[in-house]
Amino acid sequence: MPGKNGPVSTEHSDLAAIGAGSGGRGEGGGKGEGIGALLERRSSDPSPALTEGASGRSLSWAGLAEAGRRFGATVGAGNLPALGRVGLCLADPLEMASSYLAAGLTVAPLDPDTTLPELLGACRRLGLSAVVGGPEPAEGWAPALERAGVATWATAGGGAALRALTPPGGAGEPGHGAALLLSSSGTTGRPKLVPLGEGQLLGTARSVVSCHRLGPGDRGYSPLPLSHINGLVVGVLAGLVGGYPLVLDRRFSASSFWEVVEREQVSWVNLVPAILAILAARRPPPAEVARRVAFARSASAPLPLRTLESFEAATGIPVVETYGMTEAASQITSNPRPPAKRRPGSVGRPVGVELRIVDRDRAPLPAGGIGEVEIRGDNVVGVYWEPAGSNPPERPARSADGWLPTGDLGHLDADGYLYLVGRADDVINRGGEKLYPREVEEVLLGDERVAAAAVVGRPHPSLGEEPVAYVLPREDPPVEPGALARDLDRRCVDLLSRFRRPAEIVIASSLPQGPNGKVRRAELRRRLAGAAPQGTSG
Repeated sequence: MPGKNGPVSTEHSDLAAIGAGSGGRGEGGGKGEGIGALLERRSSDPSPALTEGASGRSLSWAGLAEAGRRFGATVGAGNLPALGRVGLCLADPLEMASSYLAAGLTVAPLDPDTTLPELLGACRRLGLSAVVGGPEPAEGWAPALERAGVATWATAGGGAALRALTPPGGAGEPGHGAALLLSSSGTTGRPKLVPLGEGQLLGTARSVVSCHRLGPGDRGYSPLPLSHINGLVVGVLAGLVGGYPLVLDRRFSASSFWEVVEREQVSWVNLVPAILAILAARRPPPAEVARRVAFARSASAPLPLRTLESFEAATGIPVVETYGMTEAASQITSNPRPPAKRRPGSVGRPVGVELRIVDRDRAPLPAGGIGEVEIRGDNVVGVYWEPAGSNPPERPARSADGWLPTGDLGHLDADGYLYLVGRADDVINRGGEKLYPREVEEVLLGDERVAAAAVVGRPHPSLGEEPVAYVLPREDPPVEPGALARDLDRRCVDLLSRFRRPAEIVIASSLPQGPNGKVRRAELRRRLAGAAPQGTSG
């Protein structure tokens, strides 16, 4: 339990001064065996380690270890200095997972649906000297990569076959020992390059296994992209650490989701709020299937309370809400696994890190005070890398005393449970009154006809800003946009004080979203930047 102004921590944290990327792949915040040792320990086990839900194809623990040996023999045999940072752009989830586990390099996971211009931009920004893709690159991609100075396009499938081992322009930039390099900017701001050591990644994976009480008797299902931290750490690495099989899919399919859960005897699922909302609106699984699923884990975006309640009511499966970010190697807080009591609306207590709420002067706030969330711990990134070619090449991510500002706003209750209210960049200042978008969005989402909502600030000549709500209606049954907007306006009048009410409610056909369903508010603000004020509602 926190002191009056102290940080919250549920686990002991050795706050040694480490910087991600300053040590080898086996260094970092986690303690215990590394990836190679974990694979080798089960190298004779013929039971499934990874299964693709869509096809039913499996890779055994022994096969996973052997794929690692083949990949390492091809990629690592004398080529590490030349290769430097390597991008993995693999659509097949089994190839992606096994290639990452086997790489022994600084790996940057890339979206397999990326376009060639996006891929070239990622290679420049991340400083990649090689890209592993499979089974064959799209027409013309390999020459374009080589012209851009990227060392190779490599194909995967039981091991990589590198087209060329030395970059045309000379040796690639060393990876400084980081195991994973990701680009992170949330939904606002310029991209930040986040280097995470193997120990940091495994440290978070161990925290996931511990707080969710997972082990060899479990079987997880994670239909989330492996180009993002959640799918890799909460999915793949946690399964490796916990010693349980994992079902993967390249993307979520609403029509086959429960069939996969039933066929593969899944005991827990790793999801995001957008998927929970879709499943809540569809036919529920058979009762015997739902009883086998201990919990559905939610992360990567804010979970509306109505989505949690509707999913649990429809399926009977409890939802464990969590909170994480790339800079912490994924998970930061979690509610307890059922049957322990969860707190709906809270993202839980910190796991494996220290956490505090601070004011603008970075002074810790007592329970109930709203401020910025800061975190500290071995699994938290030490530096950001700047885009390749920048000078200096990196900048500190944490303050001198080890705290990293998350950019998220929230408050703690008396028991140390965290409640998030929004992003610092998303706060709307309406005539001196601070408005947190989430409190308005929860009111809008209370109408069962609303599938998603996002509130952003629009410039106003006298107030500074005013809130505008974008609402995405449910498709079934169809709604009349004008009637829905009027009903939502009346709902806001009834449930919100005047300054919190949206100045305008826009019924939208779509909302700009990231891969995990998080709304890109910066894009909505850009749409509004040149719009004329429409006056206030209510």
